[in-house]
Amino acid sequence: MSPVWREKTLEDIGRALRAGELSSCELLDGACDAHKSYGETLSAYRTWNDDHARTQAEAADEAFRAGRDGGPLQGIPTSVKDLFGVSYLDTYAGSPNPLPAEWSREGPVVRAVLDQGAVVTGKTHMVEFAFGGLGTNAHWLVPRNPWDAENYRVAGGSSSGAGVSLIEGSALLALGSDTAGSVRVPASMTGTVGLKVTAARWPLDGIVPLSPTLDTPGVLTRCVADAALAFEVIDAFCAGREAQTPAKAAAIGDIKIGICENHFFSDCPADIADVIHTAIGELESAGAQVAAFDLPETEDAFDLFCKGSVVAWELQAYLKDRLPGWAETLDPIITLRLAGAADLEKDEITRRRSRMAELSGSAEERLARVDVLVSPTVPITAPKVEEVSELKSYSAANLAALRNTCIANLLGLCAITLPVGLDRAGIPVGLQCIAGPGQEEKLLSIALAFERILGTPRKRLGKPPLGV
Repeated sequence: MSPVWREKTLEDIGRALRAGELSSCELLDGACDAHKSYGETLSAYRTWNDDHARTQAEAADEAFRAGRDGGPLQGIPTSVKDLFGVSYLDTYAGSPNPLPAEWSREGPVVRAVLDQGAVVTGKTHMVEFAFGGLGTNAHWLVPRNPWDAENYRVAGGSSSGAGVSLIEGSALLALGSDTAGSVRVPASMTGTVGLKVTAARWPLDGIVPLSPTLDTPGVLTRCVADAALAFEVIDAFCAGREAQTPAKAAAIGDIKIGICENHFFSDCPADIADVIHTAIGELESAGAQVAAFDLPETEDAFDLFCKGSVVAWELQAYLKDRLPGWAETLDPIITLRLAGAADLEKDEITRRRSRMAELSGSAEERLARVDVLVSPTVPITAPKVEEVSELKSYSAANLAALRNTCIANLLGLCAITLPVGLDRAGIPVGLQCIAGPGQEEKLLSIALAFERILGTPRKRLGKPPLGV
């Protein structure tokens, strides 16, 4: 994969593959070269899958030559978070041991990608059982944020290796999951795009659960256009329909943007807030309608999150029922975070689920007044790994990292993040865009319009110190 193709969208690359100007094997060669250059430094992958990936790339090229077209992702190097089942790769879900074979079975999201002929470059590192937003893991190497060449900073979690694989250049598409921000936080911290779909829009089959109530699959990409294409491919497969043309950019002058200062900008450092306000100002100058917006449901939702919501209770129940031996080897920080879940009664969990449903309904009605709610995605700078090695410091940073993203999960909304600048430490800052449940197509159209004004991630941010 020559440098010129690293700047192209998946749609452009697909056209080149079909015209014979580029081959899947050449794309994989570039991915392998990038991984060889940065793999040891960035630690994106638990398993690098070069042998099987070569077979897939050769099959994709053979299909192209024979005139067989599986779809837009044919021949595209794709990384997979290590809680998605892939039949020929063990699944660890961030734990020190492989999970039972049932968790290597492919669910609809992975099948949507593989059936098109995508090339799986490997399984990316993650927080153990996806229970954390920073990206640390006591059992495995912690993926390094490519935007700081001097300090070992986290890359965000729980899909910690996903965004890094894109910046490394070893993948052009990454699969992740999002329970409280686990797609959007690493996307924001690595300067990539992260899409969280509405809960239950895509099936959870073949994905190791953290919280079935809040878990959602998602994708990380190098630009919004790639996210729109990947969304349409996966969504069509999961819905059992023919794929359509991906979303197109909305007219910027038709977009009503809501700004909720009360929750999303509270305690946000000035350097991060300034980046977001600058981006909003550019959108407003281009014609977008911007107005203050009140979403009081955020405070009740965040209060539930701080109490543990249902996530810890559901993870503990899953480990007890399905993987009892794994509780003994848990990352000590996760063990401590789960400690209070055992005291919660099932009736209390039912009450909290009911409360989330109530808040979701009222938030959906309120959001109908605007097209999109925008905010900082992550209101902190990605911390250094050493700064979050102890529970107290970890807990504070983890809660802060997930403060803005968890709202979309708790209120049943869809959301996307796109990078709009760098903070004073040189770490990317993401602009989070939130829309009502089931409004992914509209959300993507708006994000495409924003990207058209603000520029693609590479144009907006430049090249990271570590990465292609």
